[in-house]
Amino acid sequence: MSSQSHNPTSQVSWIQQLALLEQQGEECVLVTVLEDKGSVPRDAGTKMIVTRNELFATIGGGHLEHLATKMAREILLKGENKTHIERFNLGARLGQCCGGMATLSFEPIGLNQHHLVLFGAGHVAKALVNIVQTLPFKITWIDEREAEFPSQLPPNVNKLVSDDPVGEIKHLPANCYYLVMTHNHQLDFDLAREILTQDRFSYFGMIGSQTKRKKFDLRLAHRGFSQDSIEKMQCPIGISMVKGKHPAEIAVSVAGELIAHYQGQTLEQKRPLKHNQLAG
Repeated sequence: MSSQSHNPTSQVSWIQQLALLEQQGEECVLVTVLEDKGSVPRDAGTKMIVTRNELFATIGGGHLEHLATKMAREILLKGENKTHIERFNLGARLGQCCGGMATLSFEPIGLNQHHLVLFGAGHVAKALVNIVQTLPFKITWIDEREAEFPSQLPPNVNKLVSDDPVGEIKHLPANCYYLVMTHNHQLDFDLAREILTQDRFSYFGMIGSQTKRKKFDLRLAHRGFSQDSIEKMQCPIGISMVKGKHPAEIAVSVAGELIAHYQGQTLEQKRPLKHNQLAG
């Protein structure tokens, strides 16, 4: 991480801090000293909370804490959702003079949430956020135009004003849900190309008509994307039974598709093109 802050929250208040992070929809790893033998920095039961950018409380500092923090952030990056246990010898290998042994547990918290990355802050996106923020999602909302965002956002929505929305994709974790609905068709295409190139998503949908879909399919094919890769993009998006052009109606339709996906339902096939139609 390029930046990191350490908040030595007392062990009494780690529960309150954990509750606050859960309320904000922020993923973290709860690191606990399960067993201590010999001379160790902290006793069994000591806890530390690790987020992507911060530490709360401490398991004693030094190289053990540094290594535990690194391991916890790897868990967050990979999106792992299982508790696991590691034993550390605090001798020369860890560069600590304690000479004891510590057993730590790493418990991911909040990783059962889905991460929605939403590009564009137009009317449909605003309506969609009002719905999705009530579902098991944390939301990263990206747009170049700060003035387009509402003044108040739910705690599980992170606003990201970026001059380079496409460049943000490589910094995002694997298995995100991506929704592209910007004000610019060329930006939509550039985002689609980068999302498909990275190919680390759980779901990728783009707002648009069948005509837009056909044009984008052809452009992507001409840039070397395979048919299988192109077909990973959902466009148009939303449940076809929900009709209407009002932003709220479209938002309900799209939210229904997101729910169907994370519940493991097969999404509707809305692509009219066949393999041989891409040849031209």
